[in-house]
Amino acid sequence: MPYRLSLTAALLAMIVALPAQALEIENLDESGRAALRAEIRAYLLENPEVIMEAVAVLEEREAAGQAAADVDLVRANADALFNSPGDWVGGNPDGDITLVEFMDYRCSFCRRAVPEVEGLLATDGNIRLILKEFPILGEESVAASRFAIATKIVAGDDAYKSVHDALMSYTGSMNTAGFTRLADALGLDASAIVAEMDNDAVTAVIAANHALAQRLRISGTPSFVMGEHMLRGYLPQAQMQAIADEIRTN
Repeated sequence: MPYRLSLTAALLAMIVALPAQALEIENLDESGRAALRAEIRAYLLENPEVIMEAVAVLEEREAAGQAAADVDLVRANADALFNSPGDWVGGNPDGDITLVEFMDYRCSFCRRAVPEVEGLLATDGNIRLILKEFPILGEESVAASRFAIATKIVAGDDAYKSVHDALMSYTGSMNTAGFTRLADALGLDASAIVAEMDNDAVTAVIAANHALAQRLRISGTPSFVMGEHMLRGYLPQAQMQAIADEIRTN
């Protein structure tokens, strides 16, 4: 259906873009209009590539418009994106490009993105990473984010990163028993962290990230913001690096 709509929009754009005097539709009677329709149909059947060219131009214009709108959204929400005290910051803290990731621990594509992001940080060396806890895949996702944020509050950034990495490969149940075993394995104070999970400070971080995502029109994970660019969905390391290089060039 979206493809058919694109074709229709492209055809309408082609026809509307023509000068009115060229078609003189208002001066045509019904038989003249029928003849014009037949002539347009015959031309398109003989030159179907014109349709695809029109679709490509339309999609390019729509993509450019979306990119410009995304830049405006990022600029309007820059402080919440790049300076929130509730978020973990890694990579190069003084990097010339900031990469923000909205993630969910139960998201398979977020898990696939882990080595891509880590590889980018390792090979580039000049990227600042911000992780946004954005649980959207059910109660276990929310519980996992609460556990990770509580770890940051109780034990600090290094402990948070250890828990974050562990949760990204964790296959057990996202519940108190599982979190306790995980914390114990990492040498953390499981009782203190679990006790913090339902506190207002943890709730506030998740609520702020959800509100920010809504303003940015983010509905899925992973979603990234690199510089002023919205990158919606999973991207391999090479593609992220190419975008970073383009940002630096421009």
